[in-house]
Amino acid sequence: MLCPFEELVDGEARRFDVEAGGLARKIAVIRLGDDLYALGDICSHADYSLAEGEVDAEDGTIECWKHGSLFSLATGEAETLPATRPVPVYDVGVDEGQVWLEVGCDE
Repeated sequence: MLCPFEELVDGEARRFDVEAGGLARKIAVIRLGDDLYALGDICSHADYSLAEGEVDAEDGTIECWKHGSLFSLATGEAETLPATRPVPVYDVGVDEGQVWLEVGCDE
C-alpha cells in the first residue's frame, strides 16, 4: 500500500519511492477524479522527475518540467520531443480506501 486515496490531490502527480525485487524505483502516481495512473517517475529523455511536471487531465498527459516532453498517462508513450522512448506504466488501484501498486520484479 502506498497511501490513503484521499491523500492524493486530484489533477496532480505524487512521487513514491518503491522497492520490489531488491530494486528501488521512483514512481509517479497521478489522480484524475476517481482514476489513478502510475508511471516511472524519471523522464526517458533526461534524469528529471515527471511528478514535478504539469498534468493535463483533458489530454491524459504529464509534462516533463525541464524539457517539455509529454507522456501518455495510459501508455507511458512519449508524445512529443525531445523524449522518444516511453516510460514504464504500472498497475495501480484502490482497495478499502488505500492505494496499491503492482510492480513486477523482472522490470
